[in-house]
Amino acid sequence: MASEKQMAKDPVCGMEVDKGKAITGSKAGEKYYFCSESCKEEFLGKKKEITAGPNIGDKQEKVIIPVRGMHCASCVAKIEKALKKVEGVADADVNFGTEKASVSYNAEKTSPKKLADAIRKAGYEPVLAPEGKETGQVTFKVVGMHSDHCVGVVTKAVKSLNGIKKVEASFANARADIGYDPGQVSKEEIKKAIDEAGYEAIEQTTEEETRDREKEAREREIAALRKKLTVSAVLTVLIFLGSFQENFAILAFVPRQIMLYILFLLTTPVLFWAGSPFLKGFWGSLKHRTADMNSLIAIGTTAAYIFSAVNTFTPELLAGVIQGENIYYDTTAAIITLILLGRWLEARAKGQTSEAIKKLIGLQAKTARVVREGKEIDIPISDVQAGDRIVVRPGEKIPVDGVITEGHSTIDESMITGESMPAGKQKGDPVIGATINKTGSFTFKATKVGKDTMLAQIIKMVEEAQGSKAPIQRLADYISSIFVPVVIVIAVVTFLVWYFLGPEPGIIFGLVNFVTVLIIACPCALGLATPTAIMVGTGKGAENGILIKDAESLETAHKVNTVIFDKTGTLTKGQPEVTDIIAGKDTSEKEALILAASVEKKSEHPLGLAIVQMAERQKAEIVKVTAFSSETGKGVAANIGGKKIMVGKPAWFKEEKISLLEFGENISSLEEQGKTVVVLAVNSKAAAIFAIADTLKENSAKAVEELHKLGLETVMITGDNRVTAEAIARQVGIKRVLAEVLPQDKANEVRKLQKEGKKVAMVGDGINDAPALAQADIGIAIGSGTDIAIEAADITLISGDLEGVVKAIKLSKNTIRTIKQNLFWAFVYNTAGIPIAAGILYPFVGILLSPIFASAAMAFSSLSVVLNSLRLKRLKV
Repeated sequence: MASEKQMAKDPVCGMEVDKGKAITGSKAGEKYYFCSESCKEEFLGKKKEITAGPNIGDKQEKVIIPVRGMHCASCVAKIEKALKKVEGVADADVNFGTEKASVSYNAEKTSPKKLADAIRKAGYEPVLAPEGKETGQVTFKVVGMHSDHCVGVVTKAVKSLNGIKKVEASFANARADIGYDPGQVSKEEIKKAIDEAGYEAIEQTTEEETRDREKEAREREIAALRKKLTVSAVLTVLIFLGSFQENFAILAFVPRQIMLYILFLLTTPVLFWAGSPFLKGFWGSLKHRTADMNSLIAIGTTAAYIFSAVNTFTPELLAGVIQGENIYYDTTAAIITLILLGRWLEARAKGQTSEAIKKLIGLQAKTARVVREGKEIDIPISDVQAGDRIVVRPGEKIPVDGVITEGHSTIDESMITGESMPAGKQKGDPVIGATINKTGSFTFKATKVGKDTMLAQIIKMVEEAQGSKAPIQRLADYISSIFVPVVIVIAVVTFLVWYFLGPEPGIIFGLVNFVTVLIIACPCALGLATPTAIMVGTGKGAENGILIKDAESLETAHKVNTVIFDKTGTLTKGQPEVTDIIAGKDTSEKEALILAASVEKKSEHPLGLAIVQMAERQKAEIVKVTAFSSETGKGVAANIGGKKIMVGKPAWFKEEKISLLEFGENISSLEEQGKTVVVLAVNSKAAAIFAIADTLKENSAKAVEELHKLGLETVMITGDNRVTAEAIARQVGIKRVLAEVLPQDKANEVRKLQKEGKKVAMVGDGINDAPALAQADIGIAIGSGTDIAIEAADITLISGDLEGVVKAIKLSKNTIRTIKQNLFWAFVYNTAGIPIAAGILYPFVGILLSPIFASAAMAFSSLSVVLNSLRLKRLKV
């Protein structure tokens, strides 16, 4: 008998490894065991840690802060720079498309409030707490309240603290809503006060409230833009009429000088009220010695306004420089109105890019029917606790994640997995919150609630992916950060060239072209090119059951040229099934199944379980057995009706001198197909053979075929023997097989392929796949697999359908194509637009670009980028 394996846990990935086969290493005099060299290197400190800052500690946290007031990619650089100056910040990614800042920080050195202050000092508005209020808000689930008296005790305990603004406790739903001054008291102190009063305070998730505040802030922004646009548009029409009054008889009676005063009065609110966001942004940039899009608009429109005002009130100052009336109130008003129009349309369109999140949030049930004290009661979903028994009727949404304890049904899981066919569920099967019960009623036990449910995790992952930054975007951000100062220099040079070298009056030509260059050069389109496409792409993936961890993963996936599939649980179902029953001359298939299943019912062997499950599916009768015995590694035996029944490996029967000649060819053929053969003997005579195999998933072969059509190489990796491995590979259409690979060596096999110059995607589901998933350029985890595999992966397929691999790669290719289109047109727009605005065509064809046309072109270039990204929503992956 072989000695029992001595197992140890890898201190890095947590995987159980055989001490006799593991890689070893020592640290501080202690011996450790590792599954791979990469884990060993990381643990012993030989592998360089990748960190974004020197001041990150053990207590690393991440916060996503919505930011209002960003208008172009140069704003991104300003905010990132301000955040990275805060002590304790390890990394900061600001996304113009999502209007969010994602910050990793050391909780011991800084806080979200300090981060928000840094954003505010940079001239932007963080949405971290309810606007217009100085109080914080926290909701606790209070465990242990049994009466209104308890409510009074909790209320009194909380109110004894300094800085408490309000306490609204309720016995009915066991919660306390508390308003407080963060400057005087913390949430931790409030929790401690409730706990010390004899209760347990559990903070409720406030993510939904945060999203609501963000939604309110966005709606306020759109409403404010609409109001300013409406007033500005009406005034601009009046300004145009007055500017060209000679063409309108009804205005001919108004003296021209009086009309100029009226135009000044009409233009002033357009510039200083409707255009206030640009002026405020410019002033904020000036204080920080930077420049952004607001700077270009503010300088251009203010220059035209001041020039016109001087000509209106003190024309003698320019009498020696220019001849005649030169008034540009219409230019100032039209530029501001057109840019406001573009911003309003852009804000509405950008709202559509995050519709995937809204859809996911809308999937959640509002209430749950919980069994408490023998009664069914409807409670808010926020009050459901792990362990609750929940009743679900036909047509209802499943409120939270859990396991069925009574009943059976079919469930539509398409909104989570992307699979259109309802899944049959029975006792012991898991159910997912937000899916829809189709037919039967059932009761299930809640296992995950609140932010721990699959839907909450999906929403969180999609939000983080949409807020992340792709490598291709960093180039655009860098260009935008230096673009605005360069444009201001070009505009000044343009003015000087026209003033000194252009036709008379030089100051007018110089001013017009100066304003036109500033307006047309705003890099909005450049800043929106990547994040809008990433938002739509990751959202589209979520709708199809494909969770993408971050923008970099989405970008990298399109470069993959080799896909490695783990065999067990990935290409195959991961559960042995009987595929063939071949009965002898004196035995029927049904009789053979009854005899084998009856004996194997006493066994715990996986192969025996496969035979029992087949008998149950075919409703074959399981009969009583006596004198059951088991031969380790060989098979089992028992008596049925006075007959000796043996079930086991062919080698066992050869040892017992039982002839298998009748089934010889069948056994050889089945083993060549990679199947395991189990023999049934009755009274020492072979009666039937069973072929058992881990069968392929339904769409495995189709997924591999689709990958081949895309020009990708496929590889299968497994710990199985080569004969079995190659048999499975032939069925699925894979030519390259890596067989007999130990779990700890899978990452090394991935590394070898990468050294061949291949961009590798690894598809797996088990704990032993985690190192390989992390090593691959793109790790793709099967959603039905382990949490560790999903954590290590870059992309997760919720349904486990391998066609999701094809969908993910296609989605990546289409998203990157859209980004490149956006960047191309953004670059072309700015590259071609600036020289034309500067007047390069004038010497040849006598054409100058009007500042009004420049502002219209700038506004609609940004809108075109957003609309191009929204086309991804119609993509069929």
